[in-house]
Amino acid sequence: MTRSAVLRSLRTIVPDTVIEQHEVRDIFASQPDVGRLAQRIIGASFNGSGIDTRHTVIEELSPTASTDEALFFDRESGLLQSPGTAARNDVYIREASRLFVEVARSALDADPDIVAADVTHVITASCTGFHAPGPEYEIVRGLGLSDSVQRYHLGFMGCYASLPALRAASQFCAADPSAVVLVVSVELCTVHLRSSEDPDLIVANSLFADGAAAGIVTARDLATPVPAVRLDGFHTAIAAEGEKDMAWTIGDHGFEMILSTKVPQIIGETIIGAVRPLYAREGELAAAFDEGRVGERVEHWAIHPGGRSILDRVQERLQLSDAQLHPARETLRENGNMSSATVLFVIKRILDDGATEGSRVAAMAFGPGLTAESALMTVTTGVS
Repeated sequence: MTRSAVLRSLRTIVPDTVIEQHEVRDIFASQPDVGRLAQRIIGASFNGSGIDTRHTVIEELSPTASTDEALFFDRESGLLQSPGTAARNDVYIREASRLFVEVARSALDADPDIVAADVTHVITASCTGFHAPGPEYEIVRGLGLSDSVQRYHLGFMGCYASLPALRAASQFCAADPSAVVLVVSVELCTVHLRSSEDPDLIVANSLFADGAAAGIVTARDLATPVPAVRLDGFHTAIAAEGEKDMAWTIGDHGFEMILSTKVPQIIGETIIGAVRPLYAREGELAAAFDEGRVGERVEHWAIHPGGRSILDRVQERLQLSDAQLHPARETLRENGNMSSATVLFVIKRILDDGATEGSRVAAMAFGPGLTAESALMTVTTGVS
């Protein structure tokens, strides 16, 4: 019987620079091109975000920054700068390349049974910058992996990309039970922050942050128990009515997020139909889902915290408890929305909080399309 793939040795990293939500709010609200209406929207968006702190690679946003560079923010004048997309992408190339290698190395170092020579595949995910050779190449070279390692990059998919990355990794393991897949997500959303009166961009400015996550997916029979999740199944759905309400485009002064206020409502209206096929594959779960009791059968919920309102709608529609939303809300509060890396942060928090072996985990993430990716997992030690 073929063993199911597991995700193990999950590790996360955030940049050193911490920004307090109220301080960033005041910076954006004080810009000379921002009128009183936009100031009110900024106040409401930042204050109601459910976020206390975020992390960024932009050092000059720190109140204690000593850098003379003012590419994004001139602290002396208090003015946000507006660098071009090429300059922003240069920051991405420099900082993301370092984080991709660092977090991938952290995952390998954390695994007692896997070494660099075991890795057969590398899958990377990122939507906040571009370069070639890409991040999957940087990982192979930076970690000294074999040149023959198969490399794949999921680019510009948005916040849901880590779940397709995990699905692809599990499929590689199903095709080759000896496969060892390194899955890595790095997002530097803050390199695209800029002053604006556009409500969509204001919401984006209030939510997005930087972070990195990596884990190892394999079906190998390994000797050492470690916290892990078995990857049981995946499902993809599209709420086409939200196609124009969530999008990610390239502008002259950075990438531009379209994130309308309709998104939480659309997710609330479509979430039942979007994820039901995933639960329909297991009889008891299907019955519990249809009866509004799925929270009784699935203990843990790794919901991508795209924003507080999105979490509110998912909790309400699926009738989940506050405790089940706690990992997602705490990730949002401490780290903000780190795009595709965020759901991996939530899964790690669930494992770190002592999820018991055999308990189920439901993961879901939303992104442009409006796309809903979902997964079912089971907590395990990763050994037979």
